[in-house]
Amino acid sequence: MAEFSWPLRVYWEDTDAGGIVFYANYLRYFERARTEWLRAAGVQQQALPVLFVVTETRTRYLKPARLDDLLRITVARHTEHAAERASLSLIQRAWRGDDLLAEAEVRIACVDRQTMRPKRIPIELP
Repeated sequence: MAEFSWPLRVYWEDTDAGGIVFYANYLRYFERARTEWLRAAGVQQQALPVLFVVTETRTRYLKPARLDDLLRITVARHTEHAAERASLSLIQRAWRGDDLLAEAEVRIACVDRQTMRPKRIPIELP
């Protein structure tokens, strides 16, 4: 499956006192990239009768990102875990040039907007 890529600049608000990206901000970056991935595929999340919610993450931090770095955040479907009716698994990575900084496996569930109960994914995802 094709990998989606989204550029992101590191700002002061993303860093700790040493100018290093605070580890939890990678999850924010990954969330933004997933939103842009869906938007690029023509999915208008506000118009859907469902919500996509994160149910599990597993993140590895390999190298630090720093203030003013230009990162590339990627999203790809996990090839070892086929999408199920109401969930899917994604691999997300943060790159600075050719350097892999962080990577995560993110499990996403589809739930009914009103009841918050699992529901079949109603659209074809990229």
